[in-house]
Amino acid sequence: MSKAVVLLSGGMDSSTVLALALSQGFRCFALGLDYGQRHRSELTAAKKISAILGAEEYRVMKIPIGTLGGSALTDEDIKLPRQGEEGIPVTYVPARNTVFLSLSLAWAEILRADTIFIGVNAVDYSGYPDCRPEFVDAFQALA
Repeated sequence: MSKAVVLLSGGMDSSTVLALALSQGFRCFALGLDYGQRHRSELTAAKKISAILGAEEYRVMKIPIGTLGGSALTDEDIKLPRQGEEGIPVTYVPARNTVFLSLSLAWAEILRADTIFIGVNAVDYSGYPDCRPEFVDAFQALA
């Protein structure tokens, strides 16, 4: 059975991706990332979801990307928007998925896992540049 690292935030997209990976027969190792996000409850949910769905391990890695600021998700001085915005939203965390995927790639190498799952949505990516199919394709080529 192949091993996979699954980026698991505890939100709907990543939880669905974990269920999908498990349904495809992967031995799943779930990785949560504490990057200083405001919505800390998702990490608690991710731990519960990984146990309920049957991930072999759930690990949380603390990374200080939020200390850089620049996003309403990590900087309390930036107001959360009440409605959609034009262009890249203020909730975009610069390079977040690049960092997340890089760390998941490192863990995949350690585990000798040949697959990484991430729950980004190309239809409803909210203008985040690191959720576009071109970004995912580029990272896949790099990995």
